[in-house]
Amino acid sequence: MREGTPWAVCVGESMAALLPDVPGPLEGVGSFTVSVGGAESNVACALHALGVPSAWVSRVGDDGFGRRLTGELASRGVDTSGVIVDPVLPTGLYFKEIGVAGRSRLHYYRRGSAASAMSAATLGEPGTARLLSGARLVHLSGITPALSETCSAMVRELLAAPRAGRLVSFDLNWRPTLWRDRDPAVLREFVNAADVVFLGADEAEEAFGTGEPGEIRALFPRPGTIVVKDAGRGVTASTSDGGTVSEAALAVDVVEPTGAGDAFAAGYLAGTLHGFDQRRRLRLGHLAAASALVAHGDVGELGDITRLALLDAPAARWSATRITVDGVTEAEAAS
Repeated sequence: MREGTPWAVCVGESMAALLPDVPGPLEGVGSFTVSVGGAESNVACALHALGVPSAWVSRVGDDGFGRRLTGELASRGVDTSGVIVDPVLPTGLYFKEIGVAGRSRLHYYRRGSAASAMSAATLGEPGTARLLSGARLVHLSGITPALSETCSAMVRELLAAPRAGRLVSFDLNWRPTLWRDRDPAVLREFVNAADVVFLGADEAEEAFGTGEPGEIRALFPRPGTIVVKDAGRGVTASTSDGGTVSEAALAVDVVEPTGAGDAFAAGYLAGTLHGFDQRRRLRLGHLAAASALVAHGDVGELGDITRLALLDAPAARWSATRITVDGVTEAEAAS
């Protein structure tokens, strides 16, 4: 691998995000703060924060939002040399509506976005080809193939390409509204073609008819590892050799749930690339997710939480740990 080449390349759409300054319906919001959001770019940012050099590959519009996106990710240490600027199509946009108890509703304006024009040809672009040639990991999600036929073809080509020693991970990220005019059956093919797969039990139930880890493994025998997340209760990783490891979720004082799944994937993948065993990978995923749950944005402050010795803590200390906006509590009191 060439010096300075990112270990992980995350491919997919990101959008400008307009965050309301006050809770309530959009019609009552007077002003918004501009931010950025997107599953794959969230993973890239979190991976970098966890010590994994990362890149993001996508298309953005030749507009202020596109420049904001690439500038924001670059400021977080993510390599954006594989981002293509579309001279015609705009950068996607979404508004966040904050309801009671911090629950959010997202309103997307992404049809015809620059990212929807990604295609198999994108992979041959000089910047993208350079990044992919040196990657140890390529991360994808089920959002990208829902954007357009050309995006779906790009995902298929990435999954079908010779691995050459690299891993390909795929997060289902089930978004039923994106699939209203397209056949989601292709997701079965994509899930079964990946090396590492992430699914929420609830979304797997909706997309594939079951959220039970053993049944999911039977449906998809090819991936080396399938990680099933069961809301706030815990996660189960099953490997192709029949091994199964489960780890309970941490207690978290949730501020905002958006981005937690992306953070979990980043934590697990960072643990994989750092050579951790299965339990430490799952714990790093939980810790990364917790950092996002106590943040208002999509990516939390990972360093202080994940540097703690909780990865190897006894089960009693792990179960006694609570993550809050002020950090970690209770863990020190447990043996």
